[in-house]
Amino acid sequence: MTVQERSTTVAPSRSSVDVYDFGRPATLAREHSRVLELAFETFARQWATQLTAKIRVRSHVTSEQLVMLTYDEYAASLPSTTAMVICGFPDTDHKAVVQFPLSAALSWVVQMLGGRPTVMDDERTFTPIEQALVKRLMSDALEDLDYSFNNLLPDGIALSAMHYNSQFAQAAASSDLVIVSHFSIRVGDHVSPASVMLPSELVIPRLSSVNPTTPIDNAPELLRRQVHETPVELALRLSPVAMTPREVLQLSVGDLITVPHSQDKPLELVIDGNVIATAAVGSNGTRLACVLTGPTSPEESP
Repeated sequence: MTVQERSTTVAPSRSSVDVYDFGRPATLAREHSRVLELAFETFARQWATQLTAKIRVRSHVTSEQLVMLTYDEYAASLPSTTAMVICGFPDTDHKAVVQFPLSAALSWVVQMLGGRPTVMDDERTFTPIEQALVKRLMSDALEDLDYSFNNLLPDGIALSAMHYNSQFAQAAASSDLVIVSHFSIRVGDHVSPASVMLPSELVIPRLSSVNPTTPIDNAPELLRRQVHETPVELALRLSPVAMTPREVLQLSVGDLITVPHSQDKPLELVIDGNVIATAAVGSNGTRLACVLTGPTSPEESP
C-alpha cells in the first residue's frame, strides 16, 4: 500500500445502538397520526387567520412535520433562547408548549402597534408591555388549538407561564413521550419556525376512544382475508411465440404470425404470468367465456 493509499483509507465508523422500549413505543399508529395531522392543519389555518387579524399583515402557517419524541429530545432540538409558552389543563398536571422565535414575536408586536414590517435580529426577552401583547396573541391561539382538537384535549387549556430558555422550561419529565408538530409561520416575507408540544399521555387515550386502532391479535387471519379478497387480473392466452425485436419492429398490417399452439391444445389460464389452469373457449349468453379443462400439470407449473 502506498502512502497516498494509506492516507485515503477511512476507518470503519462505529455503529450506535438505540435502546427501544417496547412497553412505550415511540411511534404513532397510522390511524392516530392522520387524526392529529388533520387537527394540526386546522390549527395552522386558524392561527394564520388570527395572526393576520391582529398583526394586520397577511400571514400563513403551515404544519410541516408530526413526530413523537421524549421531552428531553424535544427541548434539545430547540434554540437555547426562544419563546416557550407553557399551557396548562384543568384537573391535570400535564403541560403543553407553543414555541416560536423571540425575534419573530418582537416583529409581531411592532406591527401590532402600527410599526412597519421589519426583520428583528434581536433575541432579547420581552418587556412587560411586549409580554402582555404576546400573551394576548397566545390566548387567542390557544382558543384556536382548543377548537381544532375538539375532544382530543381537555376543555379549558390556558396560558400558565412563559419561558425564554428551552433547557430550564420543564414542561414534562425528561423521559416522557410528547407529540410535537413543527410549523413554518410566514408573516409578510419573513418565515419563522415554530412548534407545538402536547403530552402523549393526555392525547393518546383520547385518540384511542375517538379513532381506535385495528387490533393485531388476529393479524394472520386479516392477512389471509386480504389476500383472498384482493382482485387479480385473470387472462386466457395461447402459447407464446418468441420473436426478435427486429421482427417486431418490422411488423405491418396484414402480416401473419404463426403461433405454436395446436388446435386441439387447451388454452392457458394465467395470473401475473403464472399458469394456474387450462381452459377452452366457450360462451355465456352473448359473452365469451372459458371452460376449465383441468389444472396445470406439475411439469408445466411455474
